[in-house]
This record gives sequence, structure tokens and C-alpha cells, in this order.
Amino acid sequence: MKVACVQCGQLYPESGAPYKCPGCGGVYDYVEPLAFDPDPSSMNRVSLGEGHTPLISAQIFGRRVYFKCEYMNPTGSFKDRGTAALVSFLLAHGVSEAIEDSSGNAGASFAAYAARAGIKARVYVPESASGPKRKQIEAYGAELIPIPGPRFKASEAVRQAAEAGMVYASHAYLPFNLPGYATCAYEIYEQLGAGPGAVIVPAGQGGFLLGLERGFEALMSADKIGKMPIMIGVQASACGPLYALWKTGTMNNIRESPTIAEGVCNRWPVRAEFVVEMTGRCGGRFVIVNEAFILPGRDALARLGFYVEPTSALIWRALEQSISNLPDPIVVILTGSGLKYLS
Repeated sequence: MKVACVQCGQLYPESGAPYKCPGCGGVYDYVEPLAFDPDPSSMNRVSLGEGHTPLISAQIFGRRVYFKCEYMNPTGSFKDRGTAALVSFLLAHGVSEAIEDSSGNAGASFAAYAARAGIKARVYVPESASGPKRKQIEAYGAELIPIPGPRFKASEAVRQAAEAGMVYASHAYLPFNLPGYATCAYEIYEQLGAGPGAVIVPAGQGGFLLGLERGFEALMSADKIGKMPIMIGVQASACGPLYALWKTGTMNNIRESPTIAEGVCNRWPVRAEFVVEMTGRCGGRFVIVNEAFILPGRDALARLGFYVEPTSALIWRALEQSISNLPDPIVVILTGSGLKYLS
């Protein structure tokens, strides 16, 4: 599938691996909609067995809810679906060394798949990133670069390294992870035997949400489902730029305050406009969850047998607030393992 700059239309180069358009600085994206592939694993040259995660139902708040256990991917988070596709792209373009920035899960996933591909990895993380995630990154052999200050400081540091000539394997800027995320939508359809009525998912950069939406769009185009599910992106009130853009039309007044939901703490999501536009187009919305509700949500999920990190636990309060108005079947995405969080 062709990839081009969304601003000037320049096609992605056949050699090299720029993270943004060299001509105008724009973001790259796919030119055409995704096509449903019943065997999406065929797209990846690099794999650790990602995907095929369980969909487990439970009676919650008086309704039957389906939990998609993405924390059961190889490195403990949904990121593996996208990273497999992204690192396969890097390998095909002859990349032998690359850098990435992350609050933890994307970095751990990148470190693992880079190790699998024989690519030397360097990962920039906020100094406050969860200890287990930092240890996981280093265990795969990647060089860990802790950056003092809030999350966006790690992004600034990695972009400086990219400007100096390093290949920036950004899960935010590069679009190659999006088809990988779409495979989760395909699996949900196959496991339910139908399309979901609503899907609730934590959203930071919003890439997973966007990939899911494109996956369901591909299923519609293939006449597998009759309509798009209502997509609900969940952010922490400490840092909710996608919610702000959806609600007010701007992200200018957003602050990046500390939150235990570190996986969704992104002040300036790269594809924010695309994510918000597509979510609104399919009748979806964004919600924010106050800090006080996050750990009780994590504990409630654990009592159902789902051990997730605080970022995933955002969905509990969102589910509680939204469930009375959602069509069946309701699917909730559990994005990251509780083993990654040191409480």
C-alpha cells in the first residue's frame, strides 16, 4: 500500500526511513483505506507470536461485556501488534540501528522486536517511567536513556537525536503500525461472529484507536459488518488532549500533569486531528477519568481475573458512566499488563 505525506502528497521514499516528510515536515499516512486481510500475520517478517488474544465475557453493571485481553501479547501490551509491522518495515528498508521514545510499553515492545530483528535499539523514556518497564527494555538489550521532566521532554530529546541522523522508529509519527493495530478489530469480529456495537479503549497518541477504526472500516468495506461500532477513547483528566480537541476544538490549554495512567500521558498527539475526526464520524466520543477512579478500577478488574496496569484501568470508570447508552455487544480493550506497574 502506498504511503504519502498528508500535507504535500510526496510519496514515502523507497530507501531510507524518515519519520516525517523531508520536504514539508508533514506526517506520513496510507493513501488508500486498509483492505481486510483474513490472515494479517502474512504482512510481518518479524514476529513474536503477537495477536490472537482472548476475548472473555463477564456480567458487569447489569450487562454482558467482552474484554479483549491485549495485555497477553508477547511483551505484555497491545503495542506488539503495531511494533511487529513497524520493525518489519525497518528491516525491509535495511535499518540496522534505530531510536524510539516511550512512556514504557512502546519502548519495551520496540526493544523486543528490534532484538528479534537484529536491530540495535535505543529508547528514550521519562525518568518517572515505571520500573518494571524500564527493566524490561534493558533486558532485551536496548540502550535506555532516562530523560528528566514530563513525558514530552523524552520526545524532544529523541527528535534531537533524529535530526542528528538517527533513524527514528516513532510509533506516533510513522504509520506502519496502524495495519497491525487493525488486526485487533479483525479478531474481535471473528471472535464475536459479528461486529461489536461499541468499543472502549484507552487513548494517548490515539494510534491504537485509529488502527481499530480503520480495521472496522475495512470490515465494512468487505461486507463483514453492517455498521461501524461506537468508538470511545478514554483519557486521564491529568492530560486529555484528544478529549479537549473533541470537546472544544483545541488542545492549546492542555497541561501534562502527573498521572498513574502513564501510558496515555501525551500532551501533543501527532495524529490528533485524524483520530478525533474519524472517531466523531463513526458516532464515537472521548471521555476523561479523574485520578481517584483509576486504582479502584484496576482493583475491580483484578477481582474479575484481569490484572492490568493503571492505564488499562481507565476503562472501568468509562464503562460505568457509558454502559447504559451503549449498544450490544460491548467490547472493552485491556491494553497493558499489571506486571508492568510497581505500586
